[in-house]
Amino acid sequence: MSASWIRGQLLSTDQNASRFLGLPPEHSDPDRAAVAIVPVPYDVTSTWKKGADRGPDAILEASAQLELYDIETSSEVWQRGIATLDPILCTGPPEQLVELVEQSVGGIFDRGQLPVVLGGEHSVTIGAVQAAADRFDDLTVLQIDAHADTRDSYEGSDFNHACVMARARERCPVAQVGIRSLDVSELPGLDLDRVFFAHTLQESDHEWMDAMIDRLSEKVYLTIDLDAFDPSLLPATGTPEPGGLSWGTVNELVRRVASSCQIVGFDVVELLPSPGQHASDFIAAKLVYRVLSMVLSRRPR
Repeated sequence: MSASWIRGQLLSTDQNASRFLGLPPEHSDPDRAAVAIVPVPYDVTSTWKKGADRGPDAILEASAQLELYDIETSSEVWQRGIATLDPILCTGPPEQLVELVEQSVGGIFDRGQLPVVLGGEHSVTIGAVQAAADRFDDLTVLQIDAHADTRDSYEGSDFNHACVMARARERCPVAQVGIRSLDVSELPGLDLDRVFFAHTLQESDHEWMDAMIDRLSEKVYLTIDLDAFDPSLLPATGTPEPGGLSWGTVNELVRRVASSCQIVGFDVVELLPSPGQHASDFIAAKLVYRVLSMVLSRRPR
């Protein structure tokens, strides 16, 4: 069955709109798919613009407009099966969310599938990292983000979106790329040998990528906060920061990581759908499929 045929069928119906890429049931069966996508529409601890809870639906909707053939990897990873699970719905404190995400992602790992979490605010990452750390001894968390997110506690919670990487580094080493905003209180806890600040990264010089990859272990959990991108490219986030990364830089970085390490799971978070900014939704969906293509094209069926 060709991608063009199935895409033509999908464009004629909206029955599959809640599934990533709009895939029909035979290509999104949770029992047979290589990938399980978990939407987590959570936005309780964000501290400025609200609306990240609408991010997962916006990504799923935009994904139906993607072409199914990935040019750079010459692959069609949708044929491996991409299941979109029921969303994790939580309006309680982030501690409750962490437990729900950990259980869901842990189950995906135990079924031998690749978990992909769609946020929601960045606190959705904590439970996914805990599930990965419980199952992989040699794990590093790679964060692509504008913000360090290393506060030990924020606004009375240890599981706030500003504490994501503080919780991650309690379980395993971390590496941070694209950082260009943090509080002075976070400096003492940073391992500056493992932080690649945005202002130091030269677009045409990829030596820093090799240095960063040297700091990774065999297994990697990847978390991508969309505010890592420069807001001129992707403005629809809750806390946009100038001086961000380009599409080409992020893609090249992920390509190199996927070539050198095993990405065991990843998330894409902090899309805040905004009127007139549908390009941001599409870029987020395209990013998910690009990462899947770079990861799965290197794995045997």
